[in-house]
Amino acid sequence: MDSATGSANGSRSAALLAALLARYVWALPNTVVGLALVPAAFGRRAGFQLVDGVLELHGPIIAAILRYGVPIRGGAAAITFGHIVAGRNRDLLDMVRRHERAHVSQCEHWGPAFIPAYLVASAWAFVRGRGAYEGNYFERQARNAE
Repeated sequence: MDSATGSANGSRSAALLAALLARYVWALPNTVVGLALVPAAFGRRAGFQLVDGVLELHGPIIAAILRYGVPIRGGAAAITFGHIVAGRNRDLLDMVRRHERAHVSQCEHWGPAFIPAYLVASAWAFVRGRGAYEGNYFERQARNAE
């Protein structure tokens, strides 16, 4: 390996690392919201895992929050906040991974504006009679990624 090739590879690696770090930092305000769910991933029948740079959480407390605390008929199977995805259980996390990764990408794109933009999109869809969840632009985009 000559010094020019090594230097070019090192520059590419540094650029990739900088881009990755920028995505995590830009999405950090959303991830901080998700950190509130981390304690619920400890205890009986609860757990967490790191999958492709995303912390996935599950457990009975999270399941109750998703079932009764999310204003969707029947609750949600999972929810994404930045680089944290909380799901009712590990099997459901496996099933909805592509959908939730679309939301991770949205958080990386929109950064601190994601949660307000998501709420505005829900309100707009509701006002237009399309359903706050079903008609939400971000949810439609995530369903298309499945």
